Amino acid sequence: MTDIATMKMTPRHYYIVFVASLGQMIGTAVATLAGIIIPMLNIILHPELSSFMQGLIGAVDLIGIVVGSVVFGRLSDRYGYLFFFRFCPALIFVASVTGILFPSVAMLTTCLFFVGFGIGGEYSLDSDYVSELMPVRYRSLMVGVAKAGCALGNIIVAAICFGLLSYWKSANLWSHLLWIIAITAAVMLLLRIKFYQSPKWLLDQGRTAEAEEAAKKFFGPDAVIEQAKSSAPGAAPVRISLWKFLKENWRKVILSGVPWACEGMGVYGIGVFLPILVMALGLEHFTPGENPIFHVTDSVKITLWISCIILPGFIIGLILINKGRSIVRIQSMGFWMCTLSLIVLTLSYHFGWNKWISIGAFMAFELFLNIGPHLITYVLPPSIYPVAQRGQGVGLAASIGKIGAVLGVFIIPILLKWGGAITVLIVSAAIMAIGAFVTTGFSKATQMNSGS
Repeated sequence: MTDIATMKMTPRHYYIVFVASLGQMIGTAVATLAGIIIPMLNIILHPELSSFMQGLIGAVDLIGIVVGSVVFGRLSDRYGYLFFFRFCPALIFVASVTGILFPSVAMLTTCLFFVGFGIGGEYSLDSDYVSELMPVRYRSLMVGVAKAGCALGNIIVAAICFGLLSYWKSANLWSHLLWIIAITAAVMLLLRIKFYQSPKWLLDQGRTAEAEEAAKKFFGPDAVIEQAKSSAPGAAPVRISLWKFLKENWRKVILSGVPWACEGMGVYGIGVFLPILVMALGLEHFTPGENPIFHVTDSVKITLWISCIILPGFIIGLILINKGRSIVRIQSMGFWMCTLSLIVLTLSYHFGWNKWISIGAFMAFELFLNIGPHLITYVLPPSIYPVAQRGQGVGLAASIGKIGAVLGVFIIPILLKWGGAITVLIVSAAIMAIGAFVTTGFSKATQMNSGS
């Protein structure tokens, strides 16, 4: 008999991580897709979308994620993970198909909210399943691996969209790009048909026999949950008011929340509007008088090149974590290198340097963003709070982070309208520097009350 907490990694473990990582992948896929649809809409709509509407389309799925993570998080704690683990991709599928069948800006905005609502549940349930089913030794690493799945969302969507736009040569089929999300959600749902309730959740409900049966269904007839049973919680932790929590933990809240919000500017602000920024910086090839869709297509091609560096960034970050490097130092270094990369990009644009210098600076920005802030802001909050305060602390950090992401997406088109691409780059570099200063200045908070 083998305890699931101490067993070796098996193909079944990797399958669970793969299925869970699809939720992370579809989250960034939607963000990338929104950034491609917006310039397509600007081609066919007269007048073009206002900066507010561009920001709203880019941010509405993030708003849905904020709401969905809270709603599904509470529901899954009460009713279990399995139903919602299947319901979320079903919701994403229905919302995407609705946007395809009824193409309009209003319907697109509404459908993207519900897609984000389902993704919010994914963000909660994916990490729950991975952290509760992995062997203790590999738990943090596998949560990071699942998180790294979001890199595939950027790459795959950019590649598919480049192929489709090159074939279509028309912006009128913009709504058909939502099939990428619909098909992905359908695959997610099919893979979860033969999935089971979390043994840990069943055990916490006092349903020990069902928990043991679920463990066997996941890992075979020899699997047991002895360690989980011996560490099953007793009395529920005492919850304190938000005001008291902030008063007692304000340094930790700043350390875990503010850098996450700064990271949101890079991952979602720049990430969503990357094709538009590529066009604004003049990095794509465009002949005057050509069909405007070629303008968008070439910008998506360059977006694909830049996006390909995201996955290596995650891999390097995971290697550094696995080697025991300080996560605070990794995050701080990542922010500083992002700042430097944006400064080089700004100088290259201002002085008209070769476009490959600008593209290289953009790729360096994405590389260091994912080595450090994008990965570490996900890992840092649980490491600085004791068990009794971890849920409240991590939830607050995630909320601050998503607020930063929403603001970042809203502000990019406004900055483009006010001061052009150079204003976007200067503001973004300043925000990355703030993330570095906060990480370094408040890092002593990691030494206080850090729990297992």
